[in-house]
Parts: sequence; structure tokens; C-alpha cells
Amino acid sequence: MVDSIKETLLIFIRNAEKGRVKTRLARTVGDDKALAVYKILLKITKSAVDPLEVNRQVWYDRYIANGDIWSGGTYGKKLQRGEDLGARMKSAFRHAFATGFEKAVIIGSDCPGLTHSLLRQAFRLLDECEVVIGPSRDGGYYLLGMTTYRPVLFDRKKWSTSAVCRQTIHQLEEREISYRLLPVLNDIDTEQDLNQSRHLSLL
Repeated sequence: MVDSIKETLLIFIRNAEKGRVKTRLARTVGDDKALAVYKILLKITKSAVDPLEVNRQVWYDRYIANGDIWSGGTYGKKLQRGEDLGARMKSAFRHAFATGFEKAVIIGSDCPGLTHSLLRQAFRLLDECEVVIGPSRDGGYYLLGMTTYRPVLFDRKKWSTSAVCRQTIHQLEEREISYRLLPVLNDIDTEQDLNQSRHLSLL
């Protein structure tokens, strides 16, 4: 049985509002379809997360929403803080370890290939190493987990570029921090990503 007191999953999401989500996708498919895609991605993410026996926190980008799919008491709700993605993730990890968790894993809501079994694998790998990374095909990552607060992993990066995962691995190797990699998955950022996704290609 997973010790839910010691492990937490941090789910980073955007408030589902027309014109504010999947903006790169919206350039070619329009705001309405981009919003519809994002709402489906949120449901896919939740279905992967629901069976996980850990503390679960949803971190909203603009405001904490009530009455959405994350409501009902099983998910803690928090607000992201920071000027860029790195600062916001750093703040969330700092909060997780400051409140006593021994393993913290963060995910976004853009990766339809993320499954419950992959999430369980990420937490298990943190018994063997200090950091686990789920690389995305675009050069970023869809998952990052750690057993110790490592603020350096969020510094000196230009976020949402193809170098983020590579730079993170370089920082780990430079400091001799042990890590493991999960399978490479594809985020949904563009119309090409959408068309290539077996989960969303019929939209």
C-alpha cells in the first residue's frame, strides 16, 4: 500500500477559459476547438490520477475554481505563484517539502499518453533515485519527481523550449544527482500533435 502521507502529486493546470488555453493550437484550429481539446485533456489527466493512492493537489494558474471536475474533496486546490513556469514549479515543490512530504511528483495536463501505471512507476522509481523525469518529444518534460527540494532545477532555463529536458539532465549529472527516465511521450501543443494523437485525432 502506498503511503499517502509521504507522497504527493502536484497537478499543474490552466483555468479552462476560451482564448487562454492551448494558444499555439488555437492559432490553426480556433479558440473553441482548442478549449474543447483542453477540457478533454483535463479529463484524461484526471482519469490517470484518480486511482493513485497519494496526496493529490491541483494547482490553478489564475484562480481556484469551484464546481469543476476537481471538486468533491479528494483533491487539494492551490494557486500557482511565480513569474514563469520554473518559478511556479519551484514554489509548488518548496511547499510540498516544507509541509512534510518525502516524495513529490509534478505533472501538467497536456499529455494524453500519461497513464496511472506510469504515475505509479514514477513514485516507485523515487525509491531508487533522487529525481525522475518523463521527457516529452518536444524537448521538455511531462513529469518531474524528486525526493529532496532541488531549486536549481528551475533556474537558468528558457521554458517551453526544446532544451529544457536536456538542460535539466545536465544539471543532475553535473551535481551527481541520481535520476531515472520514464518513456518519452508527446504533449499536445500544435495541430500536428493533435492529429498524431491516437487519443484525440478524431476531434
